[in-house]
Amino acid sequence: MSANKTLALLIVGALLLLASFSMFTVAEWQRAILFRLGEIVRTDYAPGLHFKVPAINNVRKFDARVLTLDVEPERFLTAEKKNVIVDSFVKWKIADISRYYTAVLGDEIQARQRLEQIIKNGMRGEFSKRTINEVVSGERHQIMDIVTEDASREAKEIGIAIVDVRIMRIDLPAEVSSSVYRRMEAERARVAKDFRSRGFEASERIRADADRQSAIIRAEAYRDAEGIRGEGDAKAAEIYAQAYEQDSEFFAFYRSLNAYQHAFDSKSDIFILDPSTDFFQYFNQETGAP
Repeated sequence: MSANKTLALLIVGALLLLASFSMFTVAEWQRAILFRLGEIVRTDYAPGLHFKVPAINNVRKFDARVLTLDVEPERFLTAEKKNVIVDSFVKWKIADISRYYTAVLGDEIQARQRLEQIIKNGMRGEFSKRTINEVVSGERHQIMDIVTEDASREAKEIGIAIVDVRIMRIDLPAEVSSSVYRRMEAERARVAKDFRSRGFEASERIRADADRQSAIIRAEAYRDAEGIRGEGDAKAAEIYAQAYEQDSEFFAFYRSLNAYQHAFDSKSDIFILDPSTDFFQYFNQETGAP
């Protein structure tokens, strides 16, 4: 009885072991290939549990997610025969698992090398058609679109789909950067000098206009002041005339007193005059009458 039980356990264990070798799972992010004695039999496995024949069939699984390839920085010649260092990356994924395995034997390292060479060849051709200014700012997006389209056709031959190609940065070699920076500095200095000269010209124009307006305002103010002064003098003369007409003797006496006051302002003043002159007419009369 014990021997039968042991045999049954061995049979069950063997069946379980055989079942484990006969089953395999495919995750949602995986693609699988079923081989029969080294020949590709099936590639269209959906995610889940699947079966195979042990010792006859074997399964290879590959990552079907979108992968990133950081392309090594490479020097490219532009249309003006200037070197630029381009750093880029590629988003890619496996599109045809059978062709992918046939082309690179399912080796991701080999696939990355092939893909990197395709991208560099495409960029080399596009950069050679453009100047530095065009590749840096003007036509960068156009270059990426063209390289993506061309690389997709070539990558399709190895079962790879190109999702996107992006240029991260474009640098000039060290020996070129210094001369470019000097030219940029000279150009900025020229622009700054031009702005300063324009500013000086504008300031001189504004200053001249301000001086002109100041002269006009002073002239108008002087004109208005003289007009007001003339009106005041005329009014004063009119008042004097009216006062003189009311009492000419008193007005003459008042005028003489003012003249005496201003004439004898200082004790050191000396006048040599004839006493009989009109200036002393009010000193010669006791009544004050001339």
